[in-house]
Amino acid sequence: MILCVGPTPTAQRTMVFDRLEWGEVNRTPRVFDAASGKSINVARVLRALGEAVVATGFLGGDRGAWIRRELSAVGIGHDFVEVETPTRLCVTVVASRSSTELIEESAAVESESYERLLEKSLRLARGARLVVASGSLTPGGPTDFYGRLVREMSRIGVECIVDAAGEPLKRAVEAGPLLVKPNRSELAAAVGEAGIDVEAGARRLAAQGARSVVVSLGPAGAIGIRGAERVVVEAPQVEAVNPIGSGDAMAAGLAAGIVRGLSFADACRLGVACGTANAMTLTAGTVQPEQVERLFAGLAAGEGAPALGDANG
Repeated sequence: MILCVGPTPTAQRTMVFDRLEWGEVNRTPRVFDAASGKSINVARVLRALGEAVVATGFLGGDRGAWIRRELSAVGIGHDFVEVETPTRLCVTVVASRSSTELIEESAAVESESYERLLEKSLRLARGARLVVASGSLTPGGPTDFYGRLVREMSRIGVECIVDAAGEPLKRAVEAGPLLVKPNRSELAAAVGEAGIDVEAGARRLAAQGARSVVVSLGPAGAIGIRGAERVVVEAPQVEAVNPIGSGDAMAAGLAAGIVRGLSFADACRLGVACGTANAMTLTAGTVQPEQVERLFAGLAAGEGAPALGDANG
């Protein structure tokens, strides 16, 4: 089982238009509602890949209850911390081959909620093969939460992947996670140097404590660093439908590769395959397993991508 931890889930509504006219009334019958947020997207992709998953985080109010029902309906295990703060709603607008995300920021939760989440995560992780911690914290949340999570999981022998940004990412890196997965802008912010070379920035994070770093480059693919090993995966060119959630799908692919015992290079390939497959669907955190298999096979054979780097880079 893989445990997916994320403090800020959301109810996600995706609205699809042939064309959008700003300042006008726009109508569409094509509306898709789903449980979402980074950690839930990770869990959904892992479930599609055939992995057993459990999701945890904070849920509150009617939307929180709805998310629980949705996850149960699609076979995703869950055990959330109930909070008084209502769970948020985010909207994705897909029109004219582009996606616009309208994000309701998460609200603060009760001060003791993070301790409850840490305790619950540790209890759930005793049956886990890996933990994936992802997403932003609630306003006022402890910036060392992911760092504490990594350290506490290490004490019980469970490794962590962390997909976060800002100070929470920095604190997580210091705790020595198995892998961190920033995107290019998150990497620059973490090392405090705008425009830094991606490989140099990844190696700096590794020097600060992360045992491996995979930097998502969006439609360009990813760069992975583990010790002296350097992996470059160029994503295949596809017609993107909705790229939102592709970073979460990449994290899921990396996690699946790790628990399946793939090499670091192949885990990176699987991550890029999942991120690409997600971009080919309408809703975030959704992949078709057969597409993932086809994309992964192409990447492994070097089709549509350069060969991955050897140990010397």
